Amino acid sequence: MTPDTLISVQNLWRYYDNLCAVKDLSFEVQRGQILGFLGPNGAGKTTTMQILTGTLAPSLGQITVAGYDLLDHPKEAKQALGYLPEQPPLYRDMQVEEYLKFCARIHNVPRSAITAAVHRVVEQCGLNDVTQRLIGNLSKGYQQRVGIAQAIIHNPPIVILDEPTIGLDPNQIREIRDLIRNLGNEHSVILSTHILPEVQAVCNQVQIINQGQIVLNDTIEGLFAQIQTTHLQTGFHRPPAKEQLLQIPGVEAVEYLDGTHFRIQHAADNNPAEAIVEKSVTGRWGLYELIPEKRTLEQIFVELTCQEEIEEPADESVQLMSKGMD
Repeated sequence: MTPDTLISVQNLWRYYDNLCAVKDLSFEVQRGQILGFLGPNGAGKTTTMQILTGTLAPSLGQITVAGYDLLDHPKEAKQALGYLPEQPPLYRDMQVEEYLKFCARIHNVPRSAITAAVHRVVEQCGLNDVTQRLIGNLSKGYQQRVGIAQAIIHNPPIVILDEPTIGLDPNQIREIRDLIRNLGNEHSVILSTHILPEVQAVCNQVQIINQGQIVLNDTIEGLFAQIQTTHLQTGFHRPPAKEQLLQIPGVEAVEYLDGTHFRIQHAADNNPAEAIVEKSVTGRWGLYELIPEKRTLEQIFVELTCQEEIEEPADESVQLMSKGMD
């Protein structure tokens, strides 16, 4: 574990009676990372988030947060965390500024620093125009902003956000994503979400969990490399023979699709598109379509998570069972 490792999870397991929701999970979160934590319903995401934030005990495993063991030094570890659950912990009958001051106190922000801390998160989260309004009268988007503000009021090095854009309109989603990107400049962020474009838009690290196990852990650049494909779809008015296409440098295989269309597989480092155009001109093949195929993040997600899913227990079951395992 390096000095820049803010969260370290080693061999994490979580059982609910005979149901194993998290299976031997190990990963790290580095300083400055925005980690997209993806998975289908019942994959173990929420259970993992609850364990990381100390609201649910693991059955087995070790979690270190900002250098503190979460089980041995829970207060110190939790002080390094900011958490926005899927349902923001808001008091709807409080004004925004009043609520944020209350959150600063319960996060042990020194009394002399509370006003400055509230001013900082109000600016950071774009709440200047609503500080004196009741939280219950705010739009869903502003309530999410207030939820994020309470998570960072004590300026923790790690922020965990569970489905922060659920139920928002497109404009609100764009604003919250911009806010999360800005958080990544000062904090490490774990973003648990079902929304695949959100990961592409915000995160620099991607982790996919399925049936309690990590099935992908890669940088966003590495994921984009997987999305790139090595196939071209072509259409010809006067199609050549497959053998003629196979003679073009870089072409590894040719699949006949219909009377005028072919699917061409090529080497990753040798795209034959230009050579196909040249051959089509000299051979008068009448090329009218040349389309590189692209895999999407959704395709990768489906490929990795198409196995039978397990169901996570409801919140009430989580609370009851965790009491028996603490």
